[in-house]
Amino acid sequence: MSRYAIIGAGPSGLAAARALTRRGVAVDGYEASHGVGGLWDIDNPRSTMYESAHLISSRTTTEFSEFPMRSSADYPGHRVLKEYFEEYADRFDLVDLFRFDTTVTRLEPRDGGWDLTSVHAEGTQTQRYAGVVLANGTLATPSIPAFAGAFTGELMHTSDYRSADQLEGRRVLLIGAGNSGCDIAVDAVHRAVSVDMSVRRGYYFVPRYLFGRPSDTLNQGRPLPARIKQSVDSRVLRAFTGDPVRFGFPRPDYRIYESHPIVNTMILNHLGQGDLRIRPDVDRFDGATVRFRDGSADDYDLVLLATGYRLDYPFVDRAHLSWQGAAPRLFLNIFPSSFNGLYVMGMIEASGIGWQGRYEQADLLAAYLHAAERDPDAAERFRSRVRTAPWPDVTGGYRYLGLDRMAYYVNKDAYRSAVRRERLAIEP
Repeated sequence: MSRYAIIGAGPSGLAAARALTRRGVAVDGYEASHGVGGLWDIDNPRSTMYESAHLISSRTTTEFSEFPMRSSADYPGHRVLKEYFEEYADRFDLVDLFRFDTTVTRLEPRDGGWDLTSVHAEGTQTQRYAGVVLANGTLATPSIPAFAGAFTGELMHTSDYRSADQLEGRRVLLIGAGNSGCDIAVDAVHRAVSVDMSVRRGYYFVPRYLFGRPSDTLNQGRPLPARIKQSVDSRVLRAFTGDPVRFGFPRPDYRIYESHPIVNTMILNHLGQGDLRIRPDVDRFDGATVRFRDGSADDYDLVLLATGYRLDYPFVDRAHLSWQGAAPRLFLNIFPSSFNGLYVMGMIEASGIGWQGRYEQADLLAAYLHAAERDPDAAERFRSRVRTAPWPDVTGGYRYLGLDRMAYYVNKDAYRSAVRRERLAIEP
């Protein structure tokens, strides 16, 4: 069979390697770091991990179905997860498929395939492949907003944050309140002189445990319609966490699950204890002073940007991935409608989709590539559906915020159902 390249040995790259080799598809893997694990390897130069990081989805909803974790922790930390990926790669003989400490620098279409140029200790080489699977992750390239004025203290993105030692004795302002920002705020209250958090919109805070169980293990049967689930879960959250507006957050201008919720209620405890403050959106920097939109101001030693990440596939021209706005426009976030031999793994974000959801992505791709070699008619029927039929609605009825970071957001149930239908259509 034809040979394919996989870029990245994080969860999505490993899932792709497992699914493709399971169906007899030949692959070579490329990984810029020294081993598997992707961002979960804190020693990976491209990792954005920090010492206090743990899963925000529970173990049983996150792990690969065919390879349960040995850990009994509900929300294991990053070191446990790195070991998990190493064990997964060993179990399915994936390690020897990858060329580690090797960075892909360029992909160019050539004679119906792709020339992949990479750099490693021995130099630069170019190799031809029938196709390439892009699995280099979605959380590596920081999104850095522009601010008026100039800040004379230290300005840092959370991608460069590793431990609370960096916050010791400093006046800290966090800009943004995603899950990482809230984790770091909780770290900061124990080490910093003061901690403020600047936010522009409201958030929903989901406890890790409800009724004594990990909250995302509840309602795992048939999914409720979006509006019913939003109504029920909003009432449950109010009962368990109260109203975050009481602690200074703006009231959300959207319904729950229309943006990713914050799975961290410790920050509400610290707000209630007076350990940190919520501030409005930043107006401008003025030396060591940060001026806010409500006219207030304060001085800080460190401004930490919890402003998220942007998609980045720097080794290939955007036209080959049909970029539209903040993300490529791909069928089920995997296939360009041109079927030019490029495929993307892991370009999905959803509450509760886990690594199994990413494996199911990879299994659909593997089924298609296998059919392209062994059942060309089935492969052509699939390509025809992608090019001519309406694409499935993977929102699950949720009206996601029109933000760059939501450009590849899906509902886990709708998405996984659509992926399974397509795989069964290719390979009943």
